[in-house]
Amino acid sequence: MRNRLRNMRAYLCGGMDNVKDGGIGWRKRVGRWLVKRGTIVLDPTDKPTDIGEESPQIRAHWNELKATGHFNELSAIMKTIRGVDLRMVDISDMLIVYLDRNQFPCGTFEELFLANREKKPTLIVSPQGKRGVSNWLFGTIPHQHIFDNWHQLYRYLNHIDCDEHIELLRRWCFFTFKRNKR
Repeated sequence: MRNRLRNMRAYLCGGMDNVKDGGIGWRKRVGRWLVKRGTIVLDPTDKPTDIGEESPQIRAHWNELKATGHFNELSAIMKTIRGVDLRMVDISDMLIVYLDRNQFPCGTFEELFLANREKKPTLIVSPQGKRGVSNWLFGTIPHQHIFDNWHQLYRYLNHIDCDEHIELLRRWCFFTFKRNKR
């Protein structure tokens, strides 16, 4: 067993604004799966920082700010959220993206395209299936990184983690750190 996913950082990317559970459910399930393999999970619904916090109660407050026209306050809050989330994309080694066409995942697209510019493995699962994602993504992300369901994604990640020979697709990069002998 190679264990290539150990100590890699995975950012869990996907819609939150227009999602019944705020995008928490799938992130918890995928996060548990990754942690079992030693992967460090970066989850915007459970940020590893005390700034940019998000929860259903906080989201309700944002919606109230928007409804009452307090746009300056909302803008200041969202700039912080955006900054923290994009920083997590920057320090991640890979993205796992849940991309549902029935939602309006504005931040998801910015995060996805940022990771693509950084040539990170950006693994997309869509409930509409691979055939249901935007054609634009086929010119952006290797099609081997677009999946119809979670089972396909997990099978692919197991392959990356354990198999002797893998196709890097000019995205995967693994480091072997050696201890300093000082």
